Amino acid sequence: MKIQSKLFTLFLVIIFAGSIYAQKGDQLIGGRIGLAIGSGNGTSSSGFQLGGCYEYFLEKNMSIGSELNLNTQDGTPIEWANSFKYYLKMSNVKFRPYVDGGFNLWLMSGGPYFGFRFGGGALFPIDKKLYIPADIQMGPIFISGSNVFYFAITTGIRYEL
Repeated sequence: MKIQSKLFTLFLVIIFAGSIYAQKGDQLIGGRIGLAIGSGNGTSSSGFQLGGCYEYFLEKNMSIGSELNLNTQDGTPIEWANSFKYYLKMSNVKFRPYVDGGFNLWLMSGGPYFGFRFGGGALFPIDKKLYIPADIQMGPIFISGSNVFYFAITTGIRYEL
């Protein structure tokens, strides 16, 4: 539990430090909820995923972000994910599609494990600074002696600061 509380504190520090240095409209903050599935070694498990996220825009169509997600599978795995996101330019559409990729750290029984994630989605505006995302993430998690493949489909809420 000590590692989990330290990671949560680090996540909060990243969010607040980014808030201090970012200019208006350069960041998004929000939450996510959805379904997560892990499979490997001939077994699979599914559960809900709940978490918070922060995104800082480097340019209008590129950002870096961090998430802290809690999953309800056996052992209650916690994911700390960091990613680079590229927003695709499309004319005559109101939503903002993107692709992303990065790495994650999983805290679950047996120790922390490293993984990669990639995916994409879109932000759908519901107000001037409020968005509802549709997101798909997937990738391998490298566990001692085996590999697990992770897949998540989520939604949530994002607010532009």
